[in-house]
Amino acid sequence: MSIMTLLPFIVLIGAMFLMTRSAKKKQQAAQRMRDEMQAGTGVRTIGGMYATVKEIHEDTVLLEVAPGVHAIYAKNAIGSVLADEEYNRILDGAEGALHDEPVVPDDASALTEASSDEAPATGDQADKIDLGKAGADADKPADDADDAADDADDAKATAEVAKDEKKAGGADAK
Repeated sequence: MSIMTLLPFIVLIGAMFLMTRSAKKKQQAAQRMRDEMQAGTGVRTIGGMYATVKEIHEDTVLLEVAPGVHAIYAKNAIGSVLADEEYNRILDGAEGALHDEPVVPDDASALTEASSDEAPATGDQADKIDLGKAGADADKPADDADDAADDADDAKATAEVAKDEKKAGGADAK
């Protein structure tokens, strides 16, 4: 065999070696980070939850996820150990807070209150709501029963004409 036929296999084996070596380095760095954890350290789990380490055991960690709320996690579930200033910044809610933007209220009470320059509606004005169509003649009473009967008769006549046209081979016949 010539060297040219073996060259692709050599390159492939070399690439696999380099990939496994870098993955192994990452695993070792993560293990060192977990081993350096101490009680009182702020951590982020692989699920994205922030907590404080209370106790460290051989394979598990006791985390305080809220004041007085403790949970036991596997050491492998710790995604990163955070520096104290970063952990405090995240807990204080200073992450991404901009002071120039207006504050949006948690409820709609600010949206429903009348402003001081608007006069609140009183008496008859507050009770009257106009639901009529624009331009409708309010003095002319509508005879709804007769209109409904006329509409029904028109619809029946239109359906009968369409049926006759289909039977005669009109444009809508299929």
